[in-house]
Amino acid sequence: MDLKNRKTVVVAGARGFVGQVLCLQLAKRFRVVALTRSLAHGQGLDEEGIEWRRCDMFSLLETEEALKGADYAVYLVHSMLPSSRLTQGSFVDMDLILADNFARAARLHQVKQIIYLGGLIPKDTKLSRHLASRLEVEQSLGSGSTPVTALRAGLIVGPGGSSLRILVSLVHRLPVMLLPPWVNSRMQPVAIQEVVRAVDMVIGEPEYFGASYDIGGPDVLTYRELLQKTVRLLERRTWMVNVPFITPGMSKFWVALFSGAPRTLVGPLVDSLKHDMLAEPNPLLARLSVGAMGFEEALRQSLDGKKRLIHTQLDRMRPRDLQVMRAAKRVRSVQRLPLPEGISAAWVAEEYYRWLPRFVWPFLECVVEDKTGRCRFYFGSRSVLLLELAYSHKRSTQDRVLFYITGGLLAKTSDNKKGRLEFREMLNRTCVLAAIHDFSPTLPWYFYNLTQAIAHLIVMRRFGRNLALQKKPSGA
Repeated sequence: MDLKNRKTVVVAGARGFVGQVLCLQLAKRFRVVALTRSLAHGQGLDEEGIEWRRCDMFSLLETEEALKGADYAVYLVHSMLPSSRLTQGSFVDMDLILADNFARAARLHQVKQIIYLGGLIPKDTKLSRHLASRLEVEQSLGSGSTPVTALRAGLIVGPGGSSLRILVSLVHRLPVMLLPPWVNSRMQPVAIQEVVRAVDMVIGEPEYFGASYDIGGPDVLTYRELLQKTVRLLERRTWMVNVPFITPGMSKFWVALFSGAPRTLVGPLVDSLKHDMLAEPNPLLARLSVGAMGFEEALRQSLDGKKRLIHTQLDRMRPRDLQVMRAAKRVRSVQRLPLPEGISAAWVAEEYYRWLPRFVWPFLECVVEDKTGRCRFYFGSRSVLLLELAYSHKRSTQDRVLFYITGGLLAKTSDNKKGRLEFREMLNRTCVLAAIHDFSPTLPWYFYNLTQAIAHLIVMRRFGRNLALQKKPSGA
């Protein structure tokens, strides 16, 4: 089929280990547009005919541009690793913003289907933050008019996967493993080839629209059995000792220490291990189970001749991305605030500018121009302009209000073309996210971290308390 006559699939998170394999598979019958935020990755068509577009998905505007012309979209994005040199806020809230931007952009361009790869959700138990976040993302993607097909998986086995990398690193580095109680939890690993096959089965198929499907491989294992199989395949000699008093905090510490993985990544993953992660029977899983690859074969195909994980393009780009991120010296800060019934994000933004001068009086004065919405923060009686924000009439709505950071002593205006503050309603209007993106401070970086960064968190925490006391405004 001619490339011009094919349906277009946009893959967000295409540079991840699932995304790279998936794009190659989808390119056999679709026109594939692959999104990446990496500055280390080129743009345009590659040798496989895949079109790469650079997109910062924290920007709604860039996400809208990236989804132009899409018939279907695949969402593989996770934000468990930092996206700026300084990141304030939890990965849970970062993920919500990314998903909301994607859902809004899909609605704008009338995308026919979003396919989301999330995590298995255990029944009748309190979810870890990581799994609860996966479910929130699924709900956020489904909040628009675009039907979502959610594929829920546990451990995905393939080269480049974060969880598998941690597992293999531990086996290689530890001659003795101290096993906490959660090693008796059961799980159902799935080969990356089966995940890609599942996406290929459901894309563009209306019978799978608007529903969630658990997927997993043919093997049901405890984490102890998973470790034992890995030790055998890697040809290591590892002693395993049960230590029932190991706490989750201790587990996170030693897993991060001996695997070399960031604690921001290890923590949420370890918290999820206390659950049984098993796929519930469903029609898609039944189709997928025919000829499915087991754990040992999937792991064997992920190793090189030296029993090490095969290096991927992602492994080579991560260090360069971190260097670029540190050199940029930008800040991202996201806080989840309560949203009382009947109150909109637009009202929250107005209240913020009414409340802030009262909170910091007599040190700060806030002046808002009624006609333009431009907001200026002064030190003292308008003697020193600290920060200037320009209200975006074009990009703001009642449920999302946007201000661009345009000047002031505390902001590098030359670096702040994309610096912005926003308030947006989330999760069926149960909360509002207050977010600063791409802010470049003028203060020396070390001094900024000890002063302005801390002050911002204190202000947002107190503002959240103020919102919790609010009642539905008259006329709202």
